[in-house]
Formats: sequence, structure tokens, C-alpha cells
Amino acid sequence: MLSLLKTIRDAIASWWSEFTLQTKLLAVATMVVSLVMSGLTFWAVNTIQQDARMNDTRFGRDLGLLLAANVAPLVADNNLTEVAQFSQRFYSSTSSVRYMLYADENGEIFFGIPFWDAEVENSLTIKRRIQLPEDYPGDGEKPMVRQHTTPDGIVTDVFIPLIVNKKYLGVLAIGINPNQTAVISTNFTRDVTIAVFITIWVMVILAGVINALTITKPIKELLVGVKQIATGNFKQRINLPLGGELGELILSFNEMAERLERYEEQNIEELTAEKAKLETLVSTIADGAVLIDNNMQVILVNSTAERIFGWEAANVVGCNVLHHLPSAVQMEITRPLYEMAAGECESAEFRIFINQPTPRTIRILLTTVLNSQRESIKGIAITIQDITREVELNDAKSQFISNVSHELRTPLFNIKTYIETLHDYGEDLALQERQEFLQTVNNETDRLTRLVNDVLDLSKLESGRQYSFDGVDLAQAIEQTLRTYQLNAKDKGVELVQEVAPNLPLVLGNYDLLVQVFGNLIGNALKFTKAGGKVSICAYQLDFKPSHTESAPVRIEISDTGIGIATEDQHSIFERFFRVENRVHTLEGTGLGLSIVRNIIDRHHSKVHLVSEVGIGTTFWFDLAAFEEKAPLIQVEPIAEASKITTV
Repeated sequence: MLSLLKTIRDAIASWWSEFTLQTKLLAVATMVVSLVMSGLTFWAVNTIQQDARMNDTRFGRDLGLLLAANVAPLVADNNLTEVAQFSQRFYSSTSSVRYMLYADENGEIFFGIPFWDAEVENSLTIKRRIQLPEDYPGDGEKPMVRQHTTPDGIVTDVFIPLIVNKKYLGVLAIGINPNQTAVISTNFTRDVTIAVFITIWVMVILAGVINALTITKPIKELLVGVKQIATGNFKQRINLPLGGELGELILSFNEMAERLERYEEQNIEELTAEKAKLETLVSTIADGAVLIDNNMQVILVNSTAERIFGWEAANVVGCNVLHHLPSAVQMEITRPLYEMAAGECESAEFRIFINQPTPRTIRILLTTVLNSQRESIKGIAITIQDITREVELNDAKSQFISNVSHELRTPLFNIKTYIETLHDYGEDLALQERQEFLQTVNNETDRLTRLVNDVLDLSKLESGRQYSFDGVDLAQAIEQTLRTYQLNAKDKGVELVQEVAPNLPLVLGNYDLLVQVFGNLIGNALKFTKAGGKVSICAYQLDFKPSHTESAPVRIEISDTGIGIATEDQHSIFERFFRVENRVHTLEGTGLGLSIVRNIIDRHHSKVHLVSEVGIGTTFWFDLAAFEEKAPLIQVEPIAEASKITTV
């Protein structure tokens, strides 16, 4: 039972809470007015009823006293016939008397109008008596008055004692009907009160319904429409057939929504176009770009950043950028990012080496993004630059400068030492010693000259200089090279052999550069081949064709029977200043010859290969494209230093 009452109470409370304050105040005011009106009406009805009862009481008492004075002697004489006749005439002459009863001193009814004892006994077979108080009639002077309610109203009962010569003979009971005028007035007042109460509530309810239909509902519709407009739903419309001010307001709202919708469509088209331009621009820039908000959530990321951080398979947009960065990057930029989001700094720069997804060195630039008024921070732009190549080039440059400095210092030191010795002690030295000193200075000068020439040649190749390519006769270039080294080979006792296929086609290349390649390779072969050895250069056209429209390439091989190159050194011999002689013999060189060879062959869009075995010999070979008669002159750009060498 308690749970049911609680449920009902909660339901009423929930129902009441749904009403607005205005509705609640209206309901309370209506209740107060209706209760006040009802109270006043019922007070008036009660007053009228009390006055009517008092009048009925006075009238009944006076009428009873008058009737008792007339019938008391008759009752004393036991002249009941006269009593009945008198009573009948009296009852018939007035409508105010409802009944008349005569009872003896014991209260037994012996006569009554409109019924009497014989009729009662015959019809109902019950004996009637009047129940009177024990001390009745008391002093016998004042009638006893009481009232009882009947369907016709309140009936006043007047009990008058019948006393003759101070002897109590019985009692006369008269019932006085209520005053019809008072009854009608009372009923009318009650009906009016009820009608007023109902009318007030009906009017309030009707007013509420009319208000809801004509005012509240349109206002709610307008409120919903305004909220929809505020959230960006400009398709919202209100369709209510209303006139007057509300109708004009609804019409104005619909016109406003329609204009906003058209304006939004135009803005969306413009924003979409600008977004497409921005995304295209961001996606095509070489640097990585990541845009995050103040909560470190990724807003935009381009393909370069995805490749650098290995995000190709992950959708990081909308995620916390710190959860997806490599650990090295995360450790470096976490604190600066939060400081920038808090407005403590505007930019920062970092240089970080990462191992995943691939080892590389990157530069990260952090920049705050401000609003149009430059008052608040809207986000942070992260720019990622892959500087691995730059770092490698800087390291190579530093190494190159260090090596050149070292290589130049050695011959210069020797030259200076011997010249100072000759200058200070020349007169004390023998002629043979002076000649040996001068020969050493001359050799060191030649060595210094070769080093400078090699450095200049390598610098020209890597400086961006353009070379014109044309048809080159390999037989002529090989013949010129062999003539240059013929005497050197004869002095060392090494046989020089050339095997050039007949009818060899011209190759596409630069004559001077190819002569330099042949010279460097043959010179190295003679240097590392002992007396009695053999150095050969072969040129022949391959059997296969790269395509139906191109001729087969020409292969050039330079072989020797020298000391060979160890397997662990074959990947390093093309690096600058790397000299195999440092490990296997004491012959001196600049260490730049093979680096120059590689650079020149790269310009010819080919690769240098080698096959070597320690103690047996070495073979270098490469392919050159056949020259087409109608082929235009080709300007070849410099090849990057990091080009890889394919070894066999």
C-alpha cells in the first residue's frame, strides 16, 4: 500500500514538474479564486439555512402553543372526536404543518394526522410511540423543539405538553415543513456556487487550451526552430496557419531560415573548394605536416607525415598524437606541446634520430596556430622534415674535408721538411743526398698535383656542370688510353692487351669522361699487378636488346692479374679516399680514382660492377648504351653522392 501511494505521489510530482512556472501560477490562482468563491457561497447558504431554521422554530413553537391551548380542554374531557375534527380542519387550512401527533403521558400515540392509530395498526401492525426525555415535560412552560432531515428538507419537530389544571395529559407533536422560499433560495445559491466553480475551471481550461493552440504551440515551434537554426540545421521550417503578429513572426522566421540555408550552401561550396585546395597543397608538399588542437587531437595529417611515422595503416585523425608518435619523438616534444597549448611559448625546433619505421634523422618544427584576431591559440602545427640526406651529406662533406686536409698535409709536410733540410744543411750534404732530397720533393709535388687534380675532377663532376653526350668510338678511346700507359706497363713488365670487337657501334657518352674512366681503371690495374702479370681491356656488344627500338648495349671489361680485393673491401672501394693499399701493400694513391669512375659511369646511366679474388685478380665492367644516329644531345644532371654501387 505504501509503495502504491509512493508511486502515485511520484507520478503526480513528475506530472506537476512538467508544467511551466506560468502554468503552475495560473493553476494556483484559479484554485484560490474558486475556493474563495465557493467558501463565500457556502457561507451564504449556511446563513440562509440558519435563518430559515430559526424562523421555522419560532413559527412551530407559536403554532404548537396555539393549537395546544385549543385542544388541551378537549383532551381533558376525552372528547377525541372534537379533537380529531379540530385537528383535521387545522391541518387542512395550512400547508406548513407536516404532521400532528397526539400521545398520552406515556408517549403512546393515540391520534395522528395524516394517519391515525387504527390505520397504522391495520397497515403496518406496529405500535407507535413518541420517545421523550425522562424529565419531560419539566416545568411544562416551554415547548421542546428539535429538527430532523428529510428528502424534502429539514423538518422542525415541536413537542408541546398538554397540561390542564397543572395536570399533564400528554404531548402534542407538530412537524413544521421547511420554508419553501428558503429552501429554493438555498438550493439556488448552492447550484449557482457549483456553476460558478465549474465555470471558473472550464474558463481556465478553455483559456489554457486556446493559449496552447494559438500562443504556446507556435512559441514552442519557434523555440524548436531557433534551436535547430543554432545547431546549423537551416532546413527547419514552421508550418502553422496563423494570422496576426504570430503569423508574421512565423513567416519572418521561415524567410530567415531560407536565406540562411542559401547562404550556408554557398559557404559550404566555397569552404569545400578551399578545403580541397588546402588538402591538395598539404598532401603535395615534401615536408610532413600534422595539425592538432589544444587537446593534442589530430585534425589533419598529410601523406609525407604518415610515411615518416609509419601511419599508413592507422587512422590517426581524431586521436591523441602523442599515442602514435615514435618513442624518441614523444619524449622530446611532449612537454613543449603542452607548454605551447598553454600559451607559454610560440614555436620550438628539434632534431631527432628515429629507428622506426625506418632509421632516419628528422627536424620537427612546432608552431602555434592563432585565431584571426591573434588572441587565442586554436591549435599547433607540426612540420616534419626528413634531413637524413642532409645529415649524410654534411657528414660526407666533413669527412671529405678532413681527408683532403690529411692528404694535403702529408706531401706538404714532406716537401717542407726536405726543402728546409736543403736550405739549412745543403752545403753539408753530399751531392747524391741532395739529389735524393730533390727527387723526394719532386715525387711529393707530383703526388700533391695528382691529389689536387683528382679533387678538382671530382668537384667538377659534382658541381652541377652539364656535359654534352654524343657518339663515341670506343676503339679510339681505348687506343689513346693504352698509348698513355704503354711505357709504364713496359717499365713494370706488365702486358697490356686490348680485345675490341670488330664493327663495334658507337656508344652514347662523353669522350673525355670515358677516357678518364679507362685511364683510372687501367692505371689502378697496373699499380696492383706485379711484373709478369697481364692487364686487358675488352669491348663487345651484348646479344640482348632492352627494347625493340633500341640497339643492344656495349660492355667494357678491364681485367688484371693483380693482388685482388678482399670481399669485405669491395663495398668500400668506391668511397672517397678509401685505399686498399693501406691493408695489402704500401703503394700510395689519392683514393679518389674509383670515386671519380663511379660518378662518371652514373652520369652515363650505368653502374660499375666488379669481380675480384685476392691473389688472382680483379675485373671491372660496365655497359654503355649504343648511339642512335637521330638521338639528340643529352644534358645529364649530376648524380647524387649516395648512389649505390652494384657489386657481383
